[in-house]
Amino acid sequence: MRAARLIKMVLLLQTRPSMTAAELARELEVSERTVTRDAQALSEAGVPVYAERGRAGGYRLIGGYRTRLTGLHRGEAEALFLSGVPGALREMGLEDAASAARLKVSAALLPSLRDASRTAAQRFHLDAPDWFKQPETPELLPAVADAVWDDRRITARYRRGEQEAVRELEPYGLVLKAGVWYLCARVPSGRGAFRVYRIDRFTAVDAGAERFTRDEEFDLPAFWAERAEQFARSILRAEVVVRLSPRGVRGLAYAVDPRAAREALDAAGAAGADGWVTVTLPVESEEVAHTQLRMLGPEAEVLAPESLRERFAGDARRMAGLYGHPEP
Repeated sequence: MRAARLIKMVLLLQTRPSMTAAELARELEVSERTVTRDAQALSEAGVPVYAERGRAGGYRLIGGYRTRLTGLHRGEAEALFLSGVPGALREMGLEDAASAARLKVSAALLPSLRDASRTAAQRFHLDAPDWFKQPETPELLPAVADAVWDDRRITARYRRGEQEAVRELEPYGLVLKAGVWYLCARVPSGRGAFRVYRIDRFTAVDAGAERFTRDEEFDLPAFWAERAEQFARSILRAEVVVRLSPRGVRGLAYAVDPRAAREALDAAGAAGADGWVTVTLPVESEEVAHTQLRMLGPEAEVLAPESLRERFAGDARRMAGLYGHPEP
């Protein structure tokens, strides 16, 4: 375990001019005293780690020291080749760059590990889009991706309903969610707020030569997770009261938002003598609830609101007319 940590420490110092003991300790998940001992061990092993004291001090490698990727074992090498998403790279216009990078990594590996890219590809494939949906790559995605990589400001024309708005944006990151591409960007004119835009709604993108200074504290995965949570909750603006059979309880998460189903079931009281449970379920709207809860059929009874209950009563009458038999 220590050997892997020492290798990681060297690789961290190769990617940055200097790192403090506190920064290394945080990255390596150890104490600063352990960092000091590890630096000493590396130095004794011939790795030129130099420690600078003082407020602006830290650890760095001297003499342009570089290490080759000969310390990787097979699992690490295969995981490295899994880190790319071929379809997404192709859509962003980065397929050639990714291919060149894979060749360089392969050349640096030990001969016994050079088949890692093939063995990884045979065992894992990511198919991001949802079922029964043929995704279309946004025409402007490569231009947006270039701006993201180069930290260049863009002027984008964005379609909102029947209208279009022009925005000056600082493009921070791209997210591929269920086959749909999103841009996370900061809006300088909006007090530096970060917002999310669907790239297929851009009708024009102009990336100039002006670059912006990236906020190094920005965490794209954390930002996306927070916004996704906010969006999921924001659309659930109504509530319905439903009785569920045991089978309906099991099927609720497949019919409605899984998070909403879980929270509703957690807050529900005990089941009745017949095994049915009454839940208060947050939904997007009465119309959406009508569509979703129909999937449960006779395993769910809507109690409120009365207007939704009447919709299901009408459905039941029509179904009886289709499948019922006349009185003898």
